[in-house]
Amino acid sequence: MGIHPTAIVDPAARIHPEAEVGPYCIIGAEVEIGARTRLMGHLYIEGPTWIGEDNLFFPYSTVGVASQDLKYKGERTETRIGHRNRIREFVTIHRGTAGGGGVTSIGDDNLIMAYAHVAHDARIGSHCILGNAATLAGHVTIGDWAIIEAFSGVHQFCRIGRHAFVGGYSVITQDVLPYSMTVTPREARLYGANRVGLERRGFAPEAIEALQKAFRLLRSEKLNTTQALERIREEVPGTPEVAELIEFIHASERGIIK
Repeated sequence: MGIHPTAIVDPAARIHPEAEVGPYCIIGAEVEIGARTRLMGHLYIEGPTWIGEDNLFFPYSTVGVASQDLKYKGERTETRIGHRNRIREFVTIHRGTAGGGGVTSIGDDNLIMAYAHVAHDARIGSHCILGNAATLAGHVTIGDWAIIEAFSGVHQFCRIGRHAFVGGYSVITQDVLPYSMTVTPREARLYGANRVGLERRGFAPEAIEALQKAFRLLRSEKLNTTQALERIREEVPGTPEVAELIEFIHASERGIIK
C-alpha cells in the first residue's frame, strides 16, 4: 500500500494513508481518494474530484478531465465517485459543466467496463453495470440497478429508469422506463419487464406480473400513452413499482420508448 515512487501526485491532493496509487499515475490538485481505494497504474485524475473508499481502478483510465462540451470554458466543476466501484481499462469520466449542474457523479457498487464513457453532468446511481464501450452523453441520468450492455449509446438528457436493462448495440434517444427490458435492433423498442433481473433481485412475482401487464398496455398499438396510462390505473394493481413507472412517464421531457 502507498504511493509508488513513479507516481506524480500534486501536493494539493489528499490521499488516504490506506489508499494505493500504483506506478505512473498522475494525480492533480484537489483530488481526494478514500481508504483502500486502489489505482493499479497509469491513471490520470484531475480535480476537483472526490473518490470514496474501496474502489478499484484498472489501468489507463482518465477521471475528472475537462468536458468535451464546446460551451465549457474551464469553469470550476466537480467529479464525485462513491464507494466499492470497479472502473475497468480505458474508461473516461469527465467532470461537470456550469450549465449542467457542475457535477458528474457515480454512486456505489457499480461496474464500468472497458472503454465506457461517462460524459459531463451524467449521474449514475448505485449497483449499475455499463458494458464495454457503453457511451453516456452529457446530462444522462442512470437509475439504481440499471444495466446498459456493450456498445450502446445514450443521447443527451435521457434517463434510464431503475432496474432497467438496455440490450447491446442499442441507440437510446428517449427515456427508458424503469424495470423494463429495452433493445434497439433498428429503433428503440420496449419488450416488456426486465423479468430475469427483477427475479434475481427478489421482486415478488405479483409485482413483476403487474409491471408486465402495464408494459403490455403501453406497447399496445391501439392505445396512445395517455390512454395506456388510464388503462393501467384502472386495470393494473397499484404496486409501488407501477406507481414509480407512472410517475417516471409523467416526468419525461423527451418522451418514452415504447
